[in-house]
Amino acid sequence: MALVMLFSCENSLKTIQEITKEDTLASMAAYNVLYERSDSGFLQVVLRSPLMEQYDTDRNNPYTEFPEGFEVTFFDKSGEKVSFISAEYGVNYRKKQLLQARKNVIVKNFDTQEQLNTENLTWDQKKKVIHTHTFVKITSPDNVIFGDSLWAKEDFSSREIYNMKGEIEVDEEDDN
Repeated sequence: MALVMLFSCENSLKTIQEITKEDTLASMAAYNVLYERSDSGFLQVVLRSPLMEQYDTDRNNPYTEFPEGFEVTFFDKSGEKVSFISAEYGVNYRKKQLLQARKNVIVKNFDTQEQLNTENLTWDQKKKVIHTHTFVKITSPDNVIFGDSLWAKEDFSSREIYNMKGEIEVDEEDDN
């Protein structure tokens, strides 16, 4: 009799664990997303994604996932494109204000005509920096630079490239 009770309790515990385990389903899913954000009538950001899933099960760490990729274009106050980021996968942690992009990550700065290519990139929106610890390629109109990792301001105005390789033209000024 005790043996029968032991086995029936085990089945009940498994059932309870299945029922009470944390839900991993998206709280919201949207297909063919086109999101535009403006301020005072001026377009600031355009986000495009074939699939966006929002997860709110952990209230301390809600996030939005882009399992089929995303593209974000940023505009200045005059409506001109400033920069662009795309990847084949992305996750945005809303409270932490961190975006992690993976697989074929491309960042473009339209003003400087520079393009960054890498496989992983983290964008810290609070600190306004981007960084990666993976191989990077930066293409500009004048040269191509390679490196093992990168830290940069989000607008690419200042950056550090580690173990940099490539040819760089340097303007020499006269000391006279």
